[in-house]
Amino acid sequence: MSESPGAEHLISRLRFRHLRLLTELQRGGSLRAAAEALNLTQPALSKALVEIEAAFGFALFVRTPRGLKPTDQGTVAIRGAALLLKELAHVQLEATAGDRFAASLRIGAPPFVAQGYLPEVLKKLVQRNPPVRVQLLEERVPVLMQALMKGEVDALLTTYPAQLPEPGAVALHYEKLFEVQFSIIAPKKHRLVRARSVSWQELSAEPWILPAQGAMARRVIEDCFIRAGVMPPIPIIESASPVTNVELVAAGVGLGIAPDVTLIAHAKNLNLVDQVRVSPAVPSGPVALIHRAGVSSTRVALFREALGLTAYI
Repeated sequence: MSESPGAEHLISRLRFRHLRLLTELQRGGSLRAAAEALNLTQPALSKALVEIEAAFGFALFVRTPRGLKPTDQGTVAIRGAALLLKELAHVQLEATAGDRFAASLRIGAPPFVAQGYLPEVLKKLVQRNPPVRVQLLEERVPVLMQALMKGEVDALLTTYPAQLPEPGAVALHYEKLFEVQFSIIAPKKHRLVRARSVSWQELSAEPWILPAQGAMARRVIEDCFIRAGVMPPIPIIESASPVTNVELVAAGVGLGIAPDVTLIAHAKNLNLVDQVRVSPAVPSGPVALIHRAGVSSTRVALFREALGLTAYI
């Protein structure tokens, strides 16, 4: 194979239909499946694949008894193709909006960040002239990270993922913004609220309402139990909403963990729930702005401005 071509060479040789072919070949695993999905003939797609690999300068797929399998380089190329197709669809959405909006920004955040920190930030964006149109995805961190790497969102305001993306994945840029403090909460008149200090061993015997697996608060509290030499409890209720969890604790269903910002944002619950003073205390966790690295994006720049961040150096 010849040396890898430059970007200008790829731009002159590749078309968006080539990108669609790459994603369909990965999805279906064969020329036949891709031909059916694209309503084209197998010979035509076989010829197109030869053109694509010639443009890149290396093989993107290998033939196996089970069909086509991406090479390591092919996996990177397919991921990039999927990102470009998602971006094209989003550009079409922005163009359709015309001069009504400055941009169409897609943001991802876990529920407690969306509920506690984003309202004032989004207010700044929608009160611009012209305003920024915002699509907000509230999900668990692993789902948010996948959405970012697939090009389904422009940026995340979220806790750090438990595991960094695998080698060869889309490069991401992290900007730590602040620390969030978590509290163990119980109904206002619960016996543990009156104690000066409660051990994790004592807490393990209580019924619990916890966030779903993968949520940062869930990881934080399970790590606390493990460090104390105690098995993490199996929750009687799992709920992705920190506000719902506070309401369930207030109703006397069990203990829970909540970011302080949730308690502040929903102060009406402060008369119904209170903090349990546990030792060792629950550690804080970092919240960061995360977006794809190496991409100059007006949308991300507008988001950074609303967050009060300075321009890139």
